Amino acid sequence: MKRLTLLVVGCLLLAVAPVRALDNGLALTPPMGWNSWNKFGCDINEKLIREAADAVVSTGMKDAGYQYVVIDDCWQVSRDAQGNIVPSPEHFPSGMKALGDYVHAKGLKFGIYSDAGTATCQGRPGSRGYEFQDARQYAAWGVDYLKYDWCNSGTQEVKSSYKTMSDALKASGRPIVFSLCEWGVESPWKWAAEIGNLWRTTDDITDCWSCTGDGVGVMQILDIEAGIAEAAGPGHWNDPDMLEVGNPGLSLEESRAHFSLWCMLAAPLMAGNDLRNMPAEIREILTNKEVIAVNQDPLGRQAGKHRDYGDVEIWAKELSGNSMAYAALNRGDQPKAVSEYLGPVKRVRDLWKHQDVTLADGYFRATLAPHSVVMLKVTNE
Repeated sequence: MKRLTLLVVGCLLLAVAPVRALDNGLALTPPMGWNSWNKFGCDINEKLIREAADAVVSTGMKDAGYQYVVIDDCWQVSRDAQGNIVPSPEHFPSGMKALGDYVHAKGLKFGIYSDAGTATCQGRPGSRGYEFQDARQYAAWGVDYLKYDWCNSGTQEVKSSYKTMSDALKASGRPIVFSLCEWGVESPWKWAAEIGNLWRTTDDITDCWSCTGDGVGVMQILDIEAGIAEAAGPGHWNDPDMLEVGNPGLSLEESRAHFSLWCMLAAPLMAGNDLRNMPAEIREILTNKEVIAVNQDPLGRQAGKHRDYGDVEIWAKELSGNSMAYAALNRGDQPKAVSEYLGPVKRVRDLWKHQDVTLADGYFRATLAPHSVVMLKVTNE
């Protein structure tokens, strides 16, 4: 095994450029919740959504900070004679208002999906030309979160299309978190903060460690995030897409690393697995409050890559309270040993082992399994 030595002196301060951000008072920390798409795609109905809301509560996810239950594509089938969007009467017979009321009764928030184009990615009615009408309808249903896609958009100009829906949501009179989903094509981290609360930075995620094709893997997304940290902050977040934790393409170690990295990135934490049938070890990942606290830190910094040793990378995130979070990542297929000199710090906490670390000689040492992380919080006062 190759041994690496990292010298850390003081605190790394991540530069944050001034941003004229949307001031709707929402998503001051990265949104946390569950979305139907990664696991279920179009195979959704109101029974599933109700059971997902039940599971957010019963599994302890609500207590860990998860709030939003979001229905992705395929809930809508047509428009009526007045142009109102119509949910599937077969799959959502009680209607969206009743479903939203059920979610709210659990102490959770209700999210829904639409598209800036004429049709959604699955060919259902989009919101093009109906933005203000749809926003009023969502508000009447009690919607708290809108994911807004970019399929079938033709020659539409991206920024103005998203600005129209942003204005419509504001005019609806209801506070609704606005999630832009144009897959990073037009570099939304450069312009979207004044329009929405979060914006997708990449193509769709898939449940693999490293791959391209029908979606992209965790490592490919991580590489894109490395250069755009300065765009993120309270109320406006880079979105590297939803979590694949617990889905079959990732091992347990990979799921833990994926979750750790998304927490370091100040990413929205939208679970995408079947919460109703979740193994205990996956639940322990998704509800690790010490790791989630790094994601939800009120300072709102996104981690940057602090050291790059090839297969091994060190990511660093500034926290409030004169603290730092570090994630040592092994991207490779062989174990790697890391020796990290931390120096005269007051406290070092291993956030997965839930224990303080004693540094006999100022060094933190660990062997990283393939596709794994060690995640530390270092406090200097």
